[in-house]
Amino acid sequence: MIDKSDNAGGKSKRKAPTKKPAKSAAAQGKPKAGTAPKAKTVKPEAEASKPTSTPITPTLKPVETQILSTPSAEPPPSRPAFTLAPDYRIKRRPGPNKLASAAEINARYPLTQEALLAALPHPIFVIAHDNQFIFANSAAESFFSTSEAMLRRVRLDDLLGFGCPLIALAEQVRETGSTLNEYEVEVVTPRFSGPKLVDVYGGPIIEVPDAVVLMLQQRSMAHMIERQLTHRAAARSVSGMAAVLAHEIKNPLSGIRGAAQLLEQNLSDADRALSQLICAETDRIRKLVDRMEVFGDERPLVKEPINIHDVLDHVRRLSENGFAKGITFVEDYDPSLPPVPGKRDTLIQALLNLVKNAAEAIRDREHGRISIQTAYRPGVRLSVPGTETRVALPLMIQIEDNGPGVPEYLRPHLFDPFVTTKPQGTGLGLALVAKIIGDHGGVIECDSEPNRTIFRILLPTHDQPRLGKPG
Repeated sequence: MIDKSDNAGGKSKRKAPTKKPAKSAAAQGKPKAGTAPKAKTVKPEAEASKPTSTPITPTLKPVETQILSTPSAEPPPSRPAFTLAPDYRIKRRPGPNKLASAAEINARYPLTQEALLAALPHPIFVIAHDNQFIFANSAAESFFSTSEAMLRRVRLDDLLGFGCPLIALAEQVRETGSTLNEYEVEVVTPRFSGPKLVDVYGGPIIEVPDAVVLMLQQRSMAHMIERQLTHRAAARSVSGMAAVLAHEIKNPLSGIRGAAQLLEQNLSDADRALSQLICAETDRIRKLVDRMEVFGDERPLVKEPINIHDVLDHVRRLSENGFAKGITFVEDYDPSLPPVPGKRDTLIQALLNLVKNAAEAIRDREHGRISIQTAYRPGVRLSVPGTETRVALPLMIQIEDNGPGVPEYLRPHLFDPFVTTKPQGTGLGLALVAKIIGDHGGVIECDSEPNRTIFRILLPTHDQPRLGKPG
């Protein structure tokens, strides 16, 4: 009994070291072999080695181990080499287990370099010493309109037009062994409907001799804004002249029309047709002047929160009951879009103009189709050329048709005033659309190829400085 209490009761000895019970004679004379002597010599050493502070109950470590442990001992399933990043939206638990979810993600879905590159929106590809493709992410596949499996079978020279600067830039990286940046590089390939302007970022791959990684960033958006600023400046010049002359032109037109109507009463039937022609032409000139006056209106819009889907539904109903009868409409709306600050009537005017252009383009098509799409892109931020202003334009409206496309020579000047392909057109429709979108703080661009034309509008969800507003 004494030996057992000694082995298990070290704590009692620390509490009352002066009150040790006297040992029995049997214990003094013949102790059990291997028990009492060990207790006398080992226990003081064990007690001396223990810290003097109050011992901490070691209960946190097992709980932490349980939290950080993976739910299953099975290895994670194999994933394709180049896929989009996995879905990390796992169920998070409250309390301290929030920290454990990151460990669970790393355990279940180990991130690879290929997965990270595949998720980037810019074309990135690696070429060997002979310009053979080694790797291409998803954006590069879209840029070259070729799958990665096909890209691995060809060289960069096979895809690009003769004299494309990308080849020389890759050679420069190999020669210098350092990174380089080149801006506004024109990339031409038979797969493109026209040249693409990109910024090129290149660097060597240390692990692979003479291998080069290239990243391309298209400059279409920045140049589109710069073009629109030029277009609006030209429109303001024209509208300034129109605003000055509008009143002086309308007054003589009213006199001419009135005189023609008076003459018509005393004319024969043959001459009456001429007077009616005079009235019709004066009315056409008046309408043209009225439309040009809109460009001279630089007053700020009185904006209010608008549900853009209500506006699009109104435009679709007007179109289906009018000029777009028999045309199929496809709607792909993002229901989570926030309200847009703007003026409802002017937005309807701009969108109705775009839908009308699309309907006229596919009027002779057997299976004409107009697609209207909305989306939210929080990462879209644009720098206004010539200023330090950055504009966030997360809301996208896209109107697409399967018509013949816009002629290539006309695309750079599509939003200029008086540019049209219609025999009876004035060329002010798209210029007016660009002005309305600009007054709402947004931009518009056109992407066209045979059998496909897209007008894409980017708008803010809160007030931004108007692009192209004179400082």
